[in-house]
Amino acid sequence: MNPVPDTLTALFADAAARRPDAPAVIQSDGQSVRYAELEDLSARIAAHLRGMGVQRGDRVGICMPKSINSVACVLGILRAGAAYVPVDHSGPPDRNRFIFANCATRVICADGPRAERLGPGVAPFLTFPGEATASIGAPQLSGQPRGQDAPVSAGDLSYILYTSGSTGQPKGVVHTHASALSFVLWAADLMKPTPADRFSSHASFHFDLSILDLYVPMTVGAAIVLVDESLGKDAMRLAEFIAQQQITAWYSVPSILALLAQYGRLDQYDFSALRVVNFAGEVFPVKHLRLLKQFWKHPIYYNLYGPTETNVCTYYRIPDTIPAERQEPFPIGIACENVEAIVFDENMKPVVGGEGVLYIAQSGPVMRDYWNLPEQTARAFYTDPAGRRWYCTGDVVLPDERGDWLFLGRRDRMVKRRGFRIELGEIEAGLYKHPSVHEAATVAYDGAEGVVIDAFLTPKPGEKLSVLELKQFCAKQLLSYMNPDRFIFVTELPRTSTGKVDYQSLLKQSRGPTAPAASR
Repeated sequence: MNPVPDTLTALFADAAARRPDAPAVIQSDGQSVRYAELEDLSARIAAHLRGMGVQRGDRVGICMPKSINSVACVLGILRAGAAYVPVDHSGPPDRNRFIFANCATRVICADGPRAERLGPGVAPFLTFPGEATASIGAPQLSGQPRGQDAPVSAGDLSYILYTSGSTGQPKGVVHTHASALSFVLWAADLMKPTPADRFSSHASFHFDLSILDLYVPMTVGAAIVLVDESLGKDAMRLAEFIAQQQITAWYSVPSILALLAQYGRLDQYDFSALRVVNFAGEVFPVKHLRLLKQFWKHPIYYNLYGPTETNVCTYYRIPDTIPAERQEPFPIGIACENVEAIVFDENMKPVVGGEGVLYIAQSGPVMRDYWNLPEQTARAFYTDPAGRRWYCTGDVVLPDERGDWLFLGRRDRMVKRRGFRIELGEIEAGLYKHPSVHEAATVAYDGAEGVVIDAFLTPKPGEKLSVLELKQFCAKQLLSYMNPDRFIFVTELPRTSTGKVDYQSLLKQSRGPTAPAASR
């Protein structure tokens, strides 16, 4: 039996040694590389990075679309002993420059167009061909000899993912090889991958869902099927792609699966290869999940929960049959076997059987810290009387009768109105029950006469929404103090680069000088 790897580099090396001729990465355009080829390319990238001065513990940026080249960069950076820092390649250049400067990247791996947009002055570039060029590798790597991998230990940095910060600037979530592997090996134990599996890679590499996409297949030398950005949001093309590629394991935010269920014409394709469907990142409205299961009956479904800081820390297996009368979302489940979790009340007393905020012990898959933000790091953790540190997820949970945690909402999405505490997600859940509502999102802010709640709604195709009817509907579904003040109809909800509802954008629309006209 092979020893359990203690670093991501060891995980990949083991897969490449055991399955050199197996397909490792498959692009949306059909190009692919075997594990041996990916091992060789990533080794040459690692050697070139070391030649550019990259040392153990350094940070190396990645700003390029998903491709064989970008996967090789991830592995090459790790093999050079550094941590990779991926950004949204389609995002504002100023934001990406801030991220790379903030963590003092030594080198940036980028394709030609992205390097040009970033401009000089942040860090030297290792430049790869642009999207229009199908070649694998980079001109600088021509003739680059291989070298020895840098020594790496479990406690070394593996990656830094930047998320939105409360100060208005993104903050870097720092993970080590140990925290990443804790999650990856747990997920592999849950999903039982085989060498014949074909894992989707739908999430961008700057999104934490990508950790499962990239590394769980490597535990057995399975294939990673890259889903590029344009394909990933086109329901009809995506459905055909999943079937043609015979993807066996899927992972994405629920909104993508909801699009597939409604507009992917799933009845036209053969999805018999699909055996597991994972979703995470936001609440999956039950009516959309039920519709999806009508088409994809056979896979096992998991609701995976956890902020970027913890990887996945709880999970719940969706039942094979969803009762027709069920309308409330499914639980986030129980703590993963590799984590310790506890619920505290407002006085930091442990809660058993009641409502409170979920905390995760700083061990296993939990981040090391926020990059160069000691005060924010200190606020994110609570040290109990025994000296143990717990990460505060900020999410309010309540166990159901089976002991599975129900997600009641985020502490920072709770408001008080008329003396009552309101979770905005509960209002959204009520609005989703309306038969003509396709998507719903709510925001709240302080107005001249107290808290104002706006509901942004998109109708189903061919349907129209009436303010009067919605008011009457909400009066039956929600408590009076939860009824939205305004209903704002939009063609679609804004999304972040990771596919989640962009609540900050909606809040700006509500509060801005050009706030949309809407009925009260």
